[in-house]
Amino acid sequence: MSRTAVIAGVGPGLGASIAERFAEEGCSVALLARSESYLDDLAERLREETPGDAAAIPTDLADGADIEAAFSEVRERFGPVDILVNHASAASWDGLLEQDPEDFRQALAVGPEAALYCSQEAVSDMVDGDEGTVIFTGATTSVRGREGAVGFSAAKFACRGLAESMARELGPRGVHVAHVVIDGGILPPGDGPDDPEEYLDPDAIADSYWHLVEQDRSAWTLELDLRPHVEEF
Repeated sequence: MSRTAVIAGVGPGLGASIAERFAEEGCSVALLARSESYLDDLAERLREETPGDAAAIPTDLADGADIEAAFSEVRERFGPVDILVNHASAASWDGLLEQDPEDFRQALAVGPEAALYCSQEAVSDMVDGDEGTVIFTGATTSVRGREGAVGFSAAKFACRGLAESMARELGPRGVHVAHVVIDGGILPPGDGPDDPEEYLDPDAIADSYWHLVEQDRSAWTLELDLRPHVEEF
């Protein structure tokens, strides 16, 4: 039976890799983001090249009502949600004195607030079925604040706390919640940098996300730390 996966925050790079990996496993993948033309192209490619299905659902993840409408469309097209990836983030790279309050609020709205609304929508389906997976995409900044990035740091810290709280609440109800720390730069689409070994491969990260979905509930991962191979830590 096909599983329904929602990727909240899809763009070129890791978001696309996660969607492709899940579709390769036969999932029906709902792609949520604001870029309608990009989502349409990606959904068409996934339908043509993978065993799964895909739907582009343009969504403003800073708008709770838009999120609610998006999940209603997901259920109409694919049925109840089995997998959610909270992948969205948006923040200006500013220090404390330069940080615009509206940009700071936007970082929280697209990060932890969107993750809250998406999780509420998805988990309501999962607990009814006594199973499901919620994955948060974190960063080095989730565990160690970055100089000159107060908005991004605050948003990622908040998402990590949300994930940990949800894991303790929902684990006994059959829902696996995991937080992934992406500790390093991700290889960008296209030609890429001259030193690709210093970057994480988005397809390899996506493999790890699928492993989290497939884990037996007797040995669930709460936090997964991923980084590229380096000589020294």
